[in-house]
Amino acid sequence: MIPFILTIEVYTTAIPKGGVAVKWFKLMVTVMVCVLVASMVFGQPITLTVISRAVRGGVNTQLVEWFEDIVVPAFTAAMKEKGIDVKVEFIQFSGSDEALKQQYALDLSVGRGADILGFDGFWIPEFAEAGLVKPLEEIVGPSVWDWEGWQYIPQGMREILSYRGKVYGLAAGTDVRVIFYRRDLFQKAGIPEPWQPRSWEELLETARLIKKQLPGVIPLQINAGTEMGEATTMQGWFMVLLGTGIHMFDFESEKWIVEHPGILEALQFYKKVYVDEKLGDARMQLTSGARAKTFEAFREGKIAMLVEGDWFWRSVLAPGSEWAIPNREQIVGWAKMPAKEPGAGYRGQDFVSISGGTGFIINPNTRHPDLAWALLSFAMSKEMQIEFQKIQPRIRARVDVPVIGDPVMSAMAEAVLPLTTVRPMYPEYPKISYQAQLMTERVISGIMTPKEAMEAYKEAVIEIVDRERVIIVPTK
Repeated sequence: MIPFILTIEVYTTAIPKGGVAVKWFKLMVTVMVCVLVASMVFGQPITLTVISRAVRGGVNTQLVEWFEDIVVPAFTAAMKEKGIDVKVEFIQFSGSDEALKQQYALDLSVGRGADILGFDGFWIPEFAEAGLVKPLEEIVGPSVWDWEGWQYIPQGMREILSYRGKVYGLAAGTDVRVIFYRRDLFQKAGIPEPWQPRSWEELLETARLIKKQLPGVIPLQINAGTEMGEATTMQGWFMVLLGTGIHMFDFESEKWIVEHPGILEALQFYKKVYVDEKLGDARMQLTSGARAKTFEAFREGKIAMLVEGDWFWRSVLAPGSEWAIPNREQIVGWAKMPAKEPGAGYRGQDFVSISGGTGFIINPNTRHPDLAWALLSFAMSKEMQIEFQKIQPRIRARVDVPVIGDPVMSAMAEAVLPLTTVRPMYPEYPKISYQAQLMTERVISGIMTPKEAMEAYKEAVIEIVDRERVIIVPTK
């Protein structure tokens, strides 16, 4: 126990090196160890806090169930065997991703916050550049690399919570995006299964048929607007833009594509869905609580097709969730998102997708970095991750933890992972992502034409990164 507590004090106490100061440091550590041991003896356990956007019986309920019911009891028991009395509190955050991000920025800027933070990978560059988060090695020390789990986490999975070659946390896994559809509505509209559109036109033809056959049902909803935040960029904008053959970012030149025929084509697709043919509900996208409204409408059978991440299947629609569909296997189907035309997608693909990932980082302000790492690595152990798979099967970060018990998740992983790409991990990405959201909002609200919206986007991005870091391909 003493070496463990010793390391904790090393990282929570600023001590000069060399000479008399070093001797004083060793003495102080001895005293602090005695105090900590005494506090444990007298029944005052160390408390660790963990926060994530998860609420029992609500959003991400499976995460709360797994952590509170499985991880915490097992971890505290394991620590007690080592003579360490520890208490773990899981803070359930019910707000949006954007609200949680703002809370983190506030807490970290004043040296506060939970010991372990549920974190979206694309937040890392921005927070790292602001000096609010630190790599694991800087918080825990080089011993962090002694964990056996690293050998089972591929480089790609490590990069989900990395920036400039430094690993900031452990990813829970990754995801893919597809079109989810109501099989019962398809049956009523006379649309045969299996259903797989092979072009935008085939997708739109299905939407038109649903509009004709099922009045009152929203045929197709693709995320748009600033209200949905990053969900618009990932589930909406990228899924359409990639179908034109381009990405938001050119990874080879490290420049942002701000004017291109592909951007114009993607915006014209949005216009066709929401403005010209009214195959989607623009108002739903623009009002407060937009994403929750789409979840509810899909559950109630008021939306026929919804482009979403696999999280929609494994969490939103799963048993115990606020929007659960009890017989989802019979009611809900899925299909790959087609490119504009076969072969016209990003990298010449017929179908497209994009992946992100969330996980956990350690707060650099924690008073107990070693204990926080012990908890985090314990939660990400093979044993605990397999337990999580029993509750919520998904694509995990560890290659020794397969998708089990959910043939839908297994099928999506097998079919879509080879097609996917990722967001550019640069500090300016959140600002540019917002501009992409705003661009779609201007089109679906009718405020701007696709051409005008693209021009406004171009000017905004140039202001963010300067003209030298953008690519302009003139459009007619």
